[in-house]
Amino acid sequence: MKRICVYCGSSIGKLSDYKEAAQMLGEILAAQKIGLVYGGAQIGIMGAIADRSLACGGEVIGIMPQSLVDKEIAHPNLTTLVVVSSMHERKSEMARLADGFIALPGGIGTLEELFEVLTWAQLGFHQKPCALLNVSGYYDKLLDFINHSAKEGFIKEVHAQMLIAHHDPHRLLELMSSRTTPIVSKWQ
Repeated sequence: MKRICVYCGSSIGKLSDYKEAAQMLGEILAAQKIGLVYGGAQIGIMGAIADRSLACGGEVIGIMPQSLVDKEIAHPNLTTLVVVSSMHERKSEMARLADGFIALPGGIGTLEELFEVLTWAQLGFHQKPCALLNVSGYYDKLLDFINHSAKEGFIKEVHAQMLIAHHDPHRLLELMSSRTTPIVSKWQ
């Protein structure tokens, strides 16, 4: 994997573990020469991962709509800042540039971005790994819900298992690089 798209919060969250995990992931990506693609902000978990990756010599590409650049939340020191016209264009460009996707703790936007690329994988639009860095059990209830949806027949078991989750960023990257997304028809 040459680049990983990381979805994460523009807030820092309540636990220091969230920021520390973002910093650790940024450091690991830089050490492994894996570029970071993310939303381009200098605030919250987004800023923490970008700052650490940059400090460790990593490539950091931010993708941000002009409307958010105008609010002065764009990170000023990125390797590349791509300014786009809309959130739809942002997500499309982030997905195009990435070889895989990781969600760190975040809110509605983080979940929306993750579920979009997970849906695209389910539909066979890409075979890139989708993952959760499950910091301090942040995503435990979401994982339970996905398993519940599979048990209730709304998600095929193979599709539920497409989402890789681990609490350790080193192990998560190992799992992502060894996993191929299955192509299984959603409707058969």
